[in-house]
Amino acid sequence: MELLHDLGMGFFHVFQSFDFLMLVVGLLVGMAVSIMPGLGFVMGVVLALPFTYKMQIEPAVILLTAIYFSGTYGGAFTTILYRIPGEPSDVPLLWDGYVMARKSGPAKPLGWALVAALAGGLASSVVMVLLAEPLTAIALKFNSEDYFAAIFFGLTTVVSLAGKSLVNAVISLCLGLLVACIGVDSTYGVNRFTFGVPVLGDGVQLVAVLVGMYGLGEVFKRLGQGLALDNTHAATGKVQTHFPSLREIWQIKGTLLRSSAIGTLLGIVPGAGATITSFICYGTEKQYGRRRTQLGTGMPEGIVAPQIGSTASVAGHMIPMLTLGIPGSAATAVILAAFLLHGVQPGPMLLTDPTSHQVVYTIFASMFVSIIGMCIIGFFWIRLVVKVLTIPQSVLNAVVVLFCLIGAYASRNSMSDVWMIVVFGVLGYLFEKFNFPISPLVLGAILGPIGENNFMRSMIINHNDWTMFFRQPLSGSLMAASLISILYPLLKPVVRSLLGRGKPA
Repeated sequence: MELLHDLGMGFFHVFQSFDFLMLVVGLLVGMAVSIMPGLGFVMGVVLALPFTYKMQIEPAVILLTAIYFSGTYGGAFTTILYRIPGEPSDVPLLWDGYVMARKSGPAKPLGWALVAALAGGLASSVVMVLLAEPLTAIALKFNSEDYFAAIFFGLTTVVSLAGKSLVNAVISLCLGLLVACIGVDSTYGVNRFTFGVPVLGDGVQLVAVLVGMYGLGEVFKRLGQGLALDNTHAATGKVQTHFPSLREIWQIKGTLLRSSAIGTLLGIVPGAGATITSFICYGTEKQYGRRRTQLGTGMPEGIVAPQIGSTASVAGHMIPMLTLGIPGSAATAVILAAFLLHGVQPGPMLLTDPTSHQVVYTIFASMFVSIIGMCIIGFFWIRLVVKVLTIPQSVLNAVVVLFCLIGAYASRNSMSDVWMIVVFGVLGYLFEKFNFPISPLVLGAILGPIGENNFMRSMIINHNDWTMFFRQPLSGSLMAASLISILYPLLKPVVRSLLGRGKPA
């Protein structure tokens, strides 16, 4: 009953005028940026972050979470209508969604995508609310060794899932940890890596890292590719959504349940973003689905599985961020930064502290409202939303750069932050150009200080005995899991080759 009371109070706060306005704005922004190829919901969350400085924590996080949620769904429009994935996570949706649109028109596949987004979002949000309190109770028993091991596991998981090159991912993570070290040492109070530059004494602002790497970096990348991308497509006036019947939905109940579970569980794993989740959900359906042999020919299961996985991963990513303070994706890393900018530290104390307890349930309630609002917008306003595609790339790039620079200056009213964001923008461009993943650097910059503080505290308490990280049950298990996550990409090809040799010719 207490859970329902807290959630009810959360809904009360969500429907306050300003909070609800931020939710609607977030849903529209998330739809718009996810539709535009090359932008994406992560950039939408990043660009919105500077505008939350003067807000209270509730509307700030509601805005960012709404962008995140609707962004996982908005890309389905262009994927199905124009064969242009708005997000990397929309690629599996393309294989059946666009084919069905060519066969029977876009209304039916858009309806299936809407049902999938609704089912995945609601299922994962319910799981999030139910797991928050138990996970918090477990997290309260963590000591500094356990916290460091949990953060180490999160970072190594991000590295192992970052891409094909493990070396590039490790380099990216190390650079992020190096950025986190700039400024005054929290243990000994000495300057590190400031090189006599006074402004670096306060460290590097997270806003500069996030907006520079994801915002300016993407613009520089597109400028390097030229502005030849044409955003003008077929007329959008006749676009509409047609809901499937209850009988049709019941026929794919296995896909709904299976993909919702996979999306939520994978969302809890740090680094397993919406892209990985949607591919795994589609692959699972391809292996175990009732009509697996027909996937790729315009089947509803091929639309529902990746869309559910993508949307369900959002609430899954929020679980470790809120209960442990470990972001599960790039977007939740930005939301974590919003908490920190407002002086709130996500983690087990967030739910137990009376001053921040209601903030969490307001966020929970906003996610349920966001799902419903996202589907309403997707059904009634789709014609308006897809008109965003007619904006020229040159105008879009200029707007993104303007928002990035204004956001950088607004953080501390300092031109040094503007130059800092340009530096990280160039770095983000170089990362994209040479195939270095950005997520490890960003998560390293965010989690580095937290991990360092817990590491130093453990070493001081245990008289520099580093074996304590391996001798305690929980921290030892997490460290072992971290080693496995690092070694898995290295050993996987070896195991495959050995199994291949063992097969008869």
